[in-house]
Amino acid sequence: MKFLRFNRKCFFIALILFVAEALIALYVHDDFIRPFVGDVIVVWFIYYAIKMFVDIKSLYIAIFTLLFAFGVETAQYFQLINILGLQNKKWARIVIGTSFSWWDMLCYVVGFIVLFLLDKELRKLFND
Repeated sequence: MKFLRFNRKCFFIALILFVAEALIALYVHDDFIRPFVGDVIVVWFIYYAIKMFVDIKSLYIAIFTLLFAFGVETAQYFQLINILGLQNKKWARIVIGTSFSWWDMLCYVVGFIVLFLLDKELRKLFND
């Protein structure tokens, strides 16, 4: 499959973002970084994790990432974790989440917008 390949640069970026998210989840218990910055960063992590393996237009990956984040948040609104019977599994509560928030949706949009500042391929869309 021609659109599948491994991108070492995206791997290292995704790894750094994953470590940052893990450190925030484990050690930061405040009212700003964990709930807001963590949600912005998770958009970047998902974007680079996908980009690490998939060779399609960066814009498509960015849009998919935003829609995926919205989908996870919507699943929280409908209490998917309870429907799946995973409410007592800590890993599921961390990955899927437990409560819907419009603030989270806004953070995902902010993360999406900041991607266009961070990613060279996305920046080119505005320079062409």
